[in-house]
Formats: sequence, structure tokens, C-alpha cells
Amino acid sequence: MSLPHSAENESTALTAAESASSTEEESHNNALTEKSCENCHQVVTGDFCSNCGQSLDSTLKYFWVVILHLLDDIFSFDSRASRTLFPLIFRPGFLTNEYFSGRRVHYVPPIRLYLFISIVFFLTLKLTVSSEEKHTMELKNNKAAIAQVTEHIEKLDEKRLAVLTQKESTELTRINADLLRFNDYLKDLSLDISIADNNKLVKATRQLVTLELERVKIEAGDKSDAITIGNNQDGSLSFDFLSAESNKKLNDFGNELGEKAEKTFSTDTNRLVTEVLGKLPQLMFVLLPLFALLLKLVFIFSKRLYMEHLTVALHSHSFIFVSLLSIDLIDVTHDYFEEIGSDIALYTASALGGIGFIWLLWIPIYLFVMQKRVYKQGYIMALLTYSFVGTIYFILMALTTVVAIVWGLTSI
Repeated sequence: MSLPHSAENESTALTAAESASSTEEESHNNALTEKSCENCHQVVTGDFCSNCGQSLDSTLKYFWVVILHLLDDIFSFDSRASRTLFPLIFRPGFLTNEYFSGRRVHYVPPIRLYLFISIVFFLTLKLTVSSEEKHTMELKNNKAAIAQVTEHIEKLDEKRLAVLTQKESTELTRINADLLRFNDYLKDLSLDISIADNNKLVKATRQLVTLELERVKIEAGDKSDAITIGNNQDGSLSFDFLSAESNKKLNDFGNELGEKAEKTFSTDTNRLVTEVLGKLPQLMFVLLPLFALLLKLVFIFSKRLYMEHLTVALHSHSFIFVSLLSIDLIDVTHDYFEEIGSDIALYTASALGGIGFIWLLWIPIYLFVMQKRVYKQGYIMALLTYSFVGTIYFILMALTTVVAIVWGLTSI
């Protein structure tokens, strides 16, 4: 049955109206979704500008948002980190070979992995070492101060006997006063420093003793125990290739550094430890490309690019930091259970000590196996190159530590 002509026209009009309305709505929605690029001001319909390639996602965000995104990317169980940590620790060379083969999407990139692990490692190390070293250094400094005071008292007793034979009343009065004062120092230093109030008194006494002994040394003209940084017989620091003015500045810097070192080592070495741990992350970041350059020179016939050697350096250092961090946490837990003293606690502490020792042995074994697998060497050649690279790296680390100590002393 056909519709009347008027009804057919009405239906057509309604369809056209609906189509126009739908087109308008679609245009409106497109206008809302379209954005302009902040760089070239072109209209962008997706997440990236088709003209210049810039992302529409702004990098200027709240800091806590960035941290949450980073933590989610690294620690989410459905992220690449869950597939990265296990082979990093237990499968030497696997991550590096996967990266070289182009299978990278499933794993955390080497540079991001290193940066995050190094930050966590050095922060944790700074907290644990500082808390442990503070008590250890206090004990060592206290023992050293007691030994110094005892030695000085013995010298004063000898002087007193000599003055008694000479019947010098003025000198005898001064020596007796010194003996009384240093015996009081010795009594204060012998207090139990585990008690908070006594700890303050012992620390103040130790500082006072240091000043007193320095005064005695100055009056006696004794500089035998002074720390000097020099390469000449008179203790001065100079080099032939430098001008006289440059040598003078260098010598002044060496004397200043020696004074700071002497003061630090005789009073509060914990501050120096904290400063050194604060400098090491930056220095290690400089050491990484140098280590990669060393690998490039040693394995020059492997035809690998420098960036490949840098990847080896990043993965190996990430493994070392994770291992040392784990060993440090195991050591802290071991000490905690030892302090409890019960049979179960002592058994747990013993087990943790064994795990820590095995993990420590695993580090050089892991690095050797990693080198062998990545550079595809035989056992003899791998052992030779591993020994050579290890020796050079040990020297580089020693120099890095020296630079960190000197840098730390200049910051005190």
C-alpha cells in the first residue's frame, strides 16, 4: 500500500531534517575534539601534531603526578619492570642480548632502569650507612680520644717527676693543674656513650680535648701528626709544569684540604661519609661512559657500537646496585635478629648471613658470565679480558672514590 503524496513529502522532510541535525552534531563534536598545536598552531585531531610531530600531552605537570606515573611504570605488576628484574638478577647477559636483538618493548630501557635503581640504591645506602657509621665512628673517635688523653697524662707525669727534682714550684703548679684537667677529661670520655645525656657530654669533651691537644702541639712546635697533602720533602705540593703562581695556589689548596681532613678525622668522620655518599651518584654517572669506552677498546674486534657497550655498562651497574642494596638490607635484618638473641632469631640471622655471603659471591660470577655471553668468548679469553677489565675498573673506582673524598672535604 503506497503512502499519500503529502505524507511521503513529510517523511522525506523529516529524514532531511534529522540528517542535517546529525551532521550539525557531528561537526560540533569534531570542533570540540579538534585541538591546536602549541608549537605550530595547526589543527590536531589526535595525540600528536601531523605537521611538526609535537605531542599534545604537556610535560608541565604537578611533580607528584610525574612521580606516580614513574612508580606505576616501574612497579606495576603488568608493566615491563616485572619482566625485567628477575633476568637482571638471575640471568646474566639475557637483557643485554634481548636489547641487541631488537626485543625491547617488554623490558625497562637500560638508562631508565639504571637511573631509578641508582637513586634508590644511593638513598638507601646513605640512610643505612650513616646510621651505622655514626655509632661506629663515635666509638672509634672516643677510643682514639681516650688513648690520646692517656698518652698526654703519661707525658705530664714524666714532666712532673722531672720538675720535682728541679724544685720548680711555678712549673709544678701548672703541670698539676693540667693533670687534674686531663684526668677529668678521661673520666668524662669513659662514660657510657649509649646514654643520650652522656653522649652529648662525651662528644663535647672529645672536641675540647682535640682543641687542648692542638694547643699543646702548637706550643711545642710539633707537627708530626698533621695531615699533609704534598709531593715534596717539606710537605709542599707543586709540579714542574705549573707556574710559580699556580703552584702557590695549589699548595694553599692542599694545606687547606689537609687541615680539613685532620679536623674531620679527629672529630666527626660521619659528616664526611655523608658528603662522599652524596657525591658518588654524580661521579658514577661520569664513570659509566668511561667504562663503556674501556669496553669499546678491549673488545674493539667485536664490531659492536659504542652504544652497545654503554648498554652493557648500564645493565651491569644496575645489577651491581641491586645486589649491593639487597646485601645491605640483608645485613641490617641480620643485625636486627642477632640483637633479639632468641634461638629462632639467631637461626634466622645465621641463614641471612649465608644468603648475603652467597649473593656477594654471585656478583663476580654474574659479571663474568655476562661478559662471556654478550661478547661470545671462550672461557680462557673471557677470563683474561675479564681480569684486565676488572683491574682497570678497580683503578677507576679508586680514583673516583678519591675524587669523592676530596670533593666531600671541600664541601665541609
